[in-house]
Amino acid sequence: MRSYRSPEKMRQRLIELILERTFKFTDEPTFKLASGTMSNFYFNCKPTTLNSEGMYLVGNLLYEMIKGRRSWKVKGVGGLTLGADPVANAIAYTSYLKGEPVEAFVVRKEPKKHGTMLWIEGNVKNGDKVVIVEDVITTGGSSKKAIERARECGLKVLGVVVLIDRQEGGRKAIESLGVPVKVLLTKEEIFKAYQKTLC
Repeated sequence: MRSYRSPEKMRQRLIELILERTFKFTDEPTFKLASGTMSNFYFNCKPTTLNSEGMYLVGNLLYEMIKGRRSWKVKGVGGLTLGADPVANAIAYTSYLKGEPVEAFVVRKEPKKHGTMLWIEGNVKNGDKVVIVEDVITTGGSSKKAIERARECGLKVLGVVVLIDRQEGGRKAIESLGVPVKVLLTKEEIFKAYQKTLC
């Protein structure tokens, strides 16, 4: 098992994992995004966020980002299923190990059709303060849906924490809802690291 002496070393290792497992690049735009547009690069974060080392890195780095905002006293972290789920789980698990546990929750794309018929799964309730998490933002559409659904269910959304920002307007779109956004990694940083691997 690797040991990391600083958050910066963790960050560098996470970028390595993203290049190994998550980042795809082609000369022609062959990847169709959730927004419907075509792109010549794509981030499939699940091979990283569902990897044991990736979970460790994501959980620790994003947990520290949330704790770094002293005004954010959160009960839970979650977002629109499926991309946000492993991110929220990693943060929740890390928070327990750090002695300041927060709940993970899932925002469904449609309500459960039986039983409680909930939009949001997890131990969060009306009035709780939460942070929305996201693996990748492009237009910000998934995060906006998660924010709107969380608010409709009575949750107080303090902010959004993002693993990777594609830097295509998503951050601005989310912030237009009056919600601050904190980003761990940007497309620009990952592209620079990718270009170094080509030398």
